[in-house]
Amino acid sequence: MTRRLSRWTIAAVLWIAFTSFARAETLAATVEQWGLLGSWAVDCAARPDRDKGALLTYEIQKDGRVTYRRNFGDARDENEVVSATVNAEGLLNLMVFFPSLHQTREFGLLLAKDGSLRAIYNRSERGEYTISDGKYVKTGAPTPPQQRCD
Repeated sequence: MTRRLSRWTIAAVLWIAFTSFARAETLAATVEQWGLLGSWAVDCAARPDRDKGALLTYEIQKDGRVTYRRNFGDARDENEVVSATVNAEGLLNLMVFFPSLHQTREFGLLLAKDGSLRAIYNRSERGEYTISDGKYVKTGAPTPPQQRCD
């Protein structure tokens, strides 16, 4: 009985390790194939600034995790992308865990024909939107296109 239990335990551990690796590989492949990797900003020539535009970088780490780094000039953080899917319209739906905010946020990004990137939506775990339909909820202004900086 103990031998059978330990075999099941080993099998369960191997299954969890394999599915975690497969998920990371799929996530990395999704963001790479979609064209997200690299650094993005509204103005690549401007220094990162909280009010004028951050430098946003998406990278695949050596262990297969996908990270999302934000550089606001006076502050920086690194966050883990926990899922990525592409819908039929080509919208990339990301879920990112922000340790500093103690929350996971979901946002949708769209690549334009000219290669620019736009945020279409951004919402908290509770469904509170800061961006909806490509516009900032507070002001109604459209989100600016971001250019690849590398």
